[in-house]
Amino acid sequence: MTQASIKRIGVVVKPHQPDVLETLCRLTQWLSERGIQVVGAAEIKHEQIKQQTGCSVELVTDEELARSVDLILVLGGDGTMIATARMIGDAEVPVIGVNYGGLGYLAEFPIEELFSALEAILAGQYKVQKREMLAVELCRGEELITRSRVLNDVVVNKSALARIVEIEAYLDGQFVNLFRADGLIVATPTGSTAYNLSAGGPVIYPSMNAVVITPICPFTLSNRPIVVPDESVIEVRLMTDKEEVALTLDGQVGFPLQVHDRIVIRKSRTTFNLVQAANRNYFDVLRDKLKWGR
Repeated sequence: MTQASIKRIGVVVKPHQPDVLETLCRLTQWLSERGIQVVGAAEIKHEQIKQQTGCSVELVTDEELARSVDLILVLGGDGTMIATARMIGDAEVPVIGVNYGGLGYLAEFPIEELFSALEAILAGQYKVQKREMLAVELCRGEELITRSRVLNDVVVNKSALARIVEIEAYLDGQFVNLFRADGLIVATPTGSTAYNLSAGGPVIYPSMNAVVITPICPFTLSNRPIVVPDESVIEVRLMTDKEEVALTLDGQVGFPLQVHDRIVIRKSRTTFNLVQAANRNYFDVLRDKLKWGR
């Protein structure tokens, strides 16, 4: 991927980001000088941008965006990156994250380095890391309630007032355990540093072919996180009735669960292709985020 192969760049922005209009205008002008068109997701306020900056950004639907561009640029934090990973569906377009805050797990380029990062990408000085995603199905009897993909994690957990719930877990059809806990997390290597880490699960290097199953506050302390091959089919069943329990995808989308609901989790056929600096060191991020050595 070089300047010769990049003709259209899609832009996804964090909602209510105060500096985004100015950034989008500068970005549009900078890319236009290099013969590259900017395409925006529908959430971008086209008329407001044009009125306040004089710049014009072509808008397309979320479904069209991923299939009509050569690169997606996310202006926002890790949460916006995670939402983008679900939005682009099966398209494997490369994604670069530019963070308005500090160093991110996914959005690793600070806003001050936006144009220098794009210069490096157009010059071919970058690498793409294929991040594993999970395909998730929520089934109620014979009915498919929802189907989605996640980059971080699949979580079954109780509400604040619910009692401990019982959750059965199966791996490739084999019974693993009946967990009595506040919930259960199934996380990718990318998601291992999110809720999984807070619940006592391990950090898994992003390129590992693994998934971690972590109980949340288990009743039996010997119930520990389990790391399994990513080719496995994981099935989670809610066995507790008359309690408020929810399925949460990437911490952003939720569904209420009923007793005997089944969540079937597989490795997604497609990956999230994260554009990184050629000299990027994952442990720099861990040291910064986890305050190692401080």
